[in-house]
Parts: sequence; structure tokens; C-alpha cells
Amino acid sequence: MIEELLNSTIRKFIIDNEREDAFQLSLKYKEVDGVPFHWIAQQILGRQKIKTKIPEWYECENIIYPVKLSLEQSSSQKTAEYKASLVSGNSFIDLTTGMGVDSWALSKSFINGISLEQNEELSEITSHNLKVLGCNQVEVVNQLAEEFLNSSEENFDLIYLDPARRVETKKVFLLEDCVPNIVELLPELKKRSKAILIKTSPLMDIHQSIKELPGVTDVHVVSVNNDCKEVLYHLSGNEKTLEIHTVNFKNEEVEKLDFNFDEEANSEVKCGQVQSYLYEPNSAILKAGAFKSIAPKLGVIKLHPNTHLYSSEHLVPNFPGRAFMVENIMPYSKKELKGKFDQNKANITVRNFPDSVEKIRKKLGLKDGGDVYLFAITDYQGKLQIIHCSKVNKS
Repeated sequence: MIEELLNSTIRKFIIDNEREDAFQLSLKYKEVDGVPFHWIAQQILGRQKIKTKIPEWYECENIIYPVKLSLEQSSSQKTAEYKASLVSGNSFIDLTTGMGVDSWALSKSFINGISLEQNEELSEITSHNLKVLGCNQVEVVNQLAEEFLNSSEENFDLIYLDPARRVETKKVFLLEDCVPNIVELLPELKKRSKAILIKTSPLMDIHQSIKELPGVTDVHVVSVNNDCKEVLYHLSGNEKTLEIHTVNFKNEEVEKLDFNFDEEANSEVKCGQVQSYLYEPNSAILKAGAFKSIAPKLGVIKLHPNTHLYSSEHLVPNFPGRAFMVENIMPYSKKELKGKFDQNKANITVRNFPDSVEKIRKKLGLKDGGDVYLFAITDYQGKLQIIHCSKVNKS
């Protein structure tokens, strides 16, 4: 398949039609220059998918794209490069390579590497792509992680793995539901390397995963444009206080906040009425659970122990999340709120509130959108309030 797709006629067709609907093209073509069209459609969809997700790969015309599922499961360029910034050394092994984006990024921090991929076709595609991208020091091996570990005694400066769901249609909340089984493999992995980096889905509970992975020294919760993408568990081999690092890649800006569980447990947070500015933490902070420690770090008050919104009299320009100027504070009453907003449109968020966004919209007759932002909250006195805000452009 790879050789056929590298045909100059096929490459030109793919690039010329990369903005087209692949399904509509499939109704028109059964093959192009002898190449089955479903192979070509896969390449068109791939280029569409990675244009913003992995821009450096998009710029390389001879990349071959695997099936849609592999594209969807791969790391983005930003998250892959973030991983690579955390580690370095002579050698690494990626036990679950997939499309190879993480191996590609890690190759920039290591002299050589081994990438394991159990699917034969995908391993061939990944090997081709890494060579095209100049990663000649990375050897792609078509083998299961367990098989490699049983047949080799090689040690590495880093072992990296991104386990897959055991059942693809099932949501995963525990490490034991993944393949390979990290919990079972961990003792052997620790023999082979002092540094282990594990990527998991944001669905997994951080505290539970830490219990199942003794030796974790750092947890990294990574979001892109306020969408939590992954949680990384770093076993560095050092004895230190476990640190939680949150990062949100927001266009060209990077929002970061670090804390530890002792800080979170012992932070004294003042709760009070909303002031001139309102803040909503980004998704990485909310996933990590920095609900209390964020307040003293940034000099803000909290609206209620269970309402994870914050406020200050003066703007905190570096707050990691969305910032709003408070226009009005109103009780949650149809009589008080009906007709208050021009164009009957608003962006509504609920925090620690009994009614859903849909129910509030119906009650107040508001459509989604516009420049009005409404936060439905329970305040520090237990009262239901609607906070009317306008968005602050922090830049």
C-alpha cells in the first residue's frame, strides 16, 4: 500500500483534493491510476485531520496516514512535544507506538529509541513515517510489549507507554481495563528503567491511578484549548514530594499551575460574595482538583466551597482560565430575569446549581450565543444567583 500511495500521480491527487469531501469523491472514483480509492480517501481524511493537530506532519507530503481510529487516538503535536520536554537521555522505548507521534517527539530528546507496535500494517506505516520525518535513530518493531520484555534484557533511560482500552466500545476508568496491563508490568518496567512515563485518559481518577502506580513523582494534566486531553504519570526514580502540574495550551499562550496534595488539603480559602471580576479555572486545573490551593496562590476568593468559581476586586491578568467582568448579580427568579438581556441570547454556565443549562434556557426564554455570559451558582450563603458578566480579553 505504501509504495502505491507514494506514486507521484496519487500524491498530487491527494493534495489537490484534500479540502474535498472524501465520501463524495468515493461516489465518483473507484480507483485512481490503479490504486483503490478507499486507500486514497484514508489519506485525504488524514491530511484534513492533522492539519492543525500535527502541523509538522502535514507539511511533509510523503507521510502515509493510517486508519481513522489511529489518527483519533494519537497525541497532538503540542502534547507530544510537551512530553518530550519532560525527559531526555540516550535511549527510550515506546511500548505502545500506534501512529508514532509520541515516538517522533521523544526522538528529539534521545539519541536512539525503539518503538513497538503490535499491528503489522500500522508498524510498517509508522516506520515509513518516522524515516520520512528524519527519525532514523528510531527502530519500529512489530511486537507486543510483553513479548519484547520477555525476549530482551535491554535497559533504557525512559520507558513510555500509552495503554489502549481493552474493549474499544467501553469507557475506561481503571488501569486494569487497559492493554498492556501497566499494574502487572510495572515491577518489570522498574527493573529496566528508572524513568517511566505513562499517558492515560482524563476519564481515569488521578488518586486511584497514583495508588496503582507506586513511585509516581509527578502528575501532568494536559489540556489544549481548555479541552483536557491526557494525564501523564512520571516515575522518575527520585524521592520527592509528589507534584501536580497543570498545563493548558491556549493558542500561543500556555497556562500553568503547580501544586501538591498537602497544599490543597491545608489551604485556607476565604469564601465570599462575588466582586468586580469572576474567574473560571481551565479544564486541567479542574481535572487535577486544585480547588482550594489556587485561591491563595493567585489572591482570589471562592464563591462557595463547592462552587469552583473565583473572584477578586482587581483583575488578575495571569489567571489560568477564563476571566469576566461582573455586570450584575441577580437572584434566580424568572420574574427578575425575564427580558433583561438584549436579543434574548446568552452563554450559560452552571456551577453547584440545581437546574441544568437547558432548564435555565427554557425558564428564561434564552437562546445560546451572543456576548452575554451568565453563571448560575450557589453563593457562600447558600443562595441561588445568576451572575451577569462580560468576557475579559486578558491579552
